[in-house]
Amino acid sequence: MADIAKVITIIGSSPESFAKAADAAVQEAAKTVRGISGADVVSMSAVVEGERITTYRTTVNIAFAIER
Repeated sequence: MADIAKVITIIGSSPESFAKAADAAVQEAAKTVRGISGADVVSMSAVVEGERITTYRTTVNIAFAIER
């Protein structure tokens, strides 16, 4: 990682799991952000419909190097 990094917060979602929701957040960020060096899952939540979880959500802080 570079000496200085920027951190953005992304919310990912998945119908399958929290891990896949976090991965979705990183993959989506990677479409427009270069040099991602780390991801920190800050929180997890879920959408419940009836008696079942239908959507898993993760709030993820994504770190990347600042380009000069």
